[in-house]
Formats: sequence, structure tokens, C-alpha cells
Amino acid sequence: VGRAGIPVTLFEKADRLGGIVRQVIPAFRISDEAIDKDVALMEKMGVEVKLNTEAPSVAELKAQGYTHIFFAVGAWKAGRLDIPGNVVPVIAWLRDMKAGKDVSLGHVAVVGGGNTAAADAILLSRICEKVFVVHRRDTLRATKIYHEPLMKAENISFCWNSTVSELLHEDKLTGVRLQDVDTGEQTALACDGVFISIGRRPATGLVQDQLDLDPNGYIIADETTKTSLPGVYAVGDVRTKPLRQVVTAVADGAVSASMAEEYLAEGDGKP
Repeated sequence: VGRAGIPVTLFEKADRLGGIVRQVIPAFRISDEAIDKDVALMEKMGVEVKLNTEAPSVAELKAQGYTHIFFAVGAWKAGRLDIPGNVVPVIAWLRDMKAGKDVSLGHVAVVGGGNTAAADAILLSRICEKVFVVHRRDTLRATKIYHEPLMKAENISFCWNSTVSELLHEDKLTGVRLQDVDTGEQTALACDGVFISIGRRPATGLVQDQLDLDPNGYIIADETTKTSLPGVYAVGDVRTKPLRQVVTAVADGAVSASMAEEYLAEGDGKP
């Protein structure tokens, strides 16, 4: 948007730009230097950045004179696992790890079978002694690109056709109780940590009752990124879409910028 000469103000609740890419994704996947280059390019385009600032509501932004509003708040919230006990979401753990905190673990269980679980298990296998992938089916739902590194990792094992029914703990976690989905048989699995990798939930509390959301809380927007409210766009993981990756979020940014530029070129007052 800034490249098109449109004045832009960016609200960021953290003290640095980069979101989940900077704070969660390991540096060996995307380095801070690469993120800094993108930030520098953005600043060169004249974008005004407000760090440590929660974004106002749609109504407040409209009242302040903003004609186009882009929500790119991501999907930071962890998926839910309805079992007794205390579970730390994998995103929170990864954030602590990247921040340099001591998050070392021995044996861990990763619950899930999709892309999130596969990527988490591969990462954890590099820093944990043993990784157990617990999945309720007998095959992974993750895309094929993850299958080979998962199968090659000597310290990754699979608990097929299983769900976690209970966390086993005293002062701290000692393991999980697994239940076979076919027979109902229950077994105990000793581990030092459990990572819930059954997807994420969007951070859309800010726009609740203002924009149309799908049953999972994602903002309903088509491939133009336009939402139910004229002048408001949903960009990246927060939008309804079949695939959520960095590359699709970047694509959304390009599309939404084009939509805004098109509106200004037309000059008809309709986003």
C-alpha cells in the first residue's frame, strides 16, 4: 500500500515488528535479518509505525478518518484440547524458546496429525531426546513434504489411532493417558511435556460483532480480501482460506494493496 503512495499507519501491540514470523518461527527457517530487511523496506515507503499499541476498533478507526482498514492479526491462539490438566500451547513454548528462555525438555508428546503437528514434531526432534506424535487416525493429514523427514527422524515415534484423555501429573507433568479410538483401551505414556498442535484460532476479538466471521472465528473474506464491511480487508491467517502459510499471507497483502489502490484510482468513494 505504501509503495502505491498511500499513507499507512501500522498498529503493533508488541515492541517489535514481525509478528509470529519473528517471535515464533525458528531462526533457521526465517532469520531476523530477513525480517529486518522487510521492515526497512516498509519504513522506506513512509509507513508510520505505532509499537506497543493495541489497534482501535473498526468504528474508532473510521471515526479517526481511516478509509481503508487491513486486519492482519494472524491466528495466534492455540487449538483446544478438552482434557483435564494444564497444557501449554506449542506457540507459547516456541515464543519462549526464541526469546532465549530455558525450555529444555526430555521426552515430549505432540498431539495432532496435520501440518502444524508435523512441523512442530520435526522442530522438537532437534532439541528433545524423544518425540511422540499422538494422532487419532492411522495416517497423517499433513502434506507429503513433511512425511519423509518425520519418518527419517530416529527419535520420533507415532501413537496411531489414539487420543489424549488425561494429563498425568503431580507437581509437574509426568505423562499422558492415551485412549485407543477403536478399542477404548487406555495406556499411560511417560513424557515431560505435551504440545497441542491441532491447529490455531484467530485473534478476532477486536472485530467480533463488527465483521462477519465463520464458525471457527476467522474473518469471512474472498480472494479480494474484502470483508462484509466496506473499506475493511482481512489479510493473512486471520482470513477464511484453505491454506495458511507465510507465502499466502504475503499474497493477501499484495492483493489487498491492489484493491485499495484500485479504489483510490477510481475515486468513486466505494472501497
